Amino acid sequence: MTSYNSFHVTQRQVLEAARLLHLDAATIDLLLWPQREFSFTIPVRMDDGTTKIFHGYRMQYNTARGPAKGGIRFHPEETADTIRALASWMTWKTAVADLPLGGGKGGVVCEPKSMSQRELESLSRGYIRAVAEYIGVDKDVPAPDVYTNPQTMAWMMDEYETITHRHQPGVLTDKPLQIGGTEGRRSATARGGVIAVREACRALGVDPRSRVAIQGFGNAGQRAALLHQELLGGGKIVAVSDSRGAVYSAKGLNAKNLVTHKLTTGSVTGFPESEPIRQDDLLELDVDILYPAALENAISEVNAERIKARIICELANGPTTPEADLILHRRGIHVIPDILASAGGVTVSYFEMVQDRYSYFWAESLVHERLDAQLTRASHSVQQAMQEKGTHPRLAAMVVGVARVAEACKLRGWV
Repeated sequence: MTSYNSFHVTQRQVLEAARLLHLDAATIDLLLWPQREFSFTIPVRMDDGTTKIFHGYRMQYNTARGPAKGGIRFHPEETADTIRALASWMTWKTAVADLPLGGGKGGVVCEPKSMSQRELESLSRGYIRAVAEYIGVDKDVPAPDVYTNPQTMAWMMDEYETITHRHQPGVLTDKPLQIGGTEGRRSATARGGVIAVREACRALGVDPRSRVAIQGFGNAGQRAALLHQELLGGGKIVAVSDSRGAVYSAKGLNAKNLVTHKLTTGSVTGFPESEPIRQDDLLELDVDILYPAALENAISEVNAERIKARIICELANGPTTPEADLILHRRGIHVIPDILASAGGVTVSYFEMVQDRYSYFWAESLVHERLDAQLTRASHSVQQAMQEKGTHPRLAAMVVGVARVAEACKLRGWV
């Protein structure tokens, strides 16, 4: 299978969209690269008394539409190009969702699973000391990502407020509710994906209550299982997988019982009234709707010809390779791209920023209602671009996002 540099993939996607939009050379060049990049070292005193130096990044890809927005990852294999790619995708994701935000991303090269809570807190605070001058409610608003969480955001927000001597909870999002977080954030990514599936089913004439498979049963996968049945009036979940294995039942799996089993045992394996299957086989099952919610590049040119789902909703980042995209489109399989399918998370993060601004917080039902309206409009804009440009959904979504960012750049006089 082809090996991919994720940043080169994003640049290729931008170029394809730019050609369809007939953008000029200067605008294309501007959109191919991050506006600002920061790299820095973070010294941390470890529990054994030694000092370890960690390498961190923050990329602000484009801020023409608003402050940069994007998570901070703690991961041992973090690279500058990974961060650049994710910052680029965040730029197009916020634009597709039509949020007044730009795109950014950050990360630290570390192995968080081997670090104590005290060491993680020291690293989190050290990260903010390195970037405090360059972030803020009107500049760049980070959030959690891989191996970071609301507690990480709480430490980071506290460090930022200590440095600035101002109460500014909106400088980071996805915080605990008690210190400026919002209702509805935990389920937002999966809820947005299910809303996008609903709109795709309406457009394509697919019954959303039919067979469903979910690859990856972490937070997004679990909530997708529950919300698909809740929001779409049913749906037979026939297979799910996690890092330890996969289970299948032609009669359908009880989503609530399955989530309880996962939380209790740590895996979906061994779930009663199911049979084990190979993890790779799940992707090729005869289902109507497939949620890849685990690894990148899960659907490639190796298996794309064997995919049978009618709709694929990408809750993971980059689960479909560029070659697979073309194969799936040729075969009439509708892929809801990650920059649309997983936009629910950043949309509710934006709602958190709004609520923090005026210190008035919404009921969870209102968060859900406004998320539904935002993602429904985003889905329709991508469907319209598909029809107008005669292209596959991912390129259509990129056309929507790139067009909106390019227009903002031109209005500002940058190009």
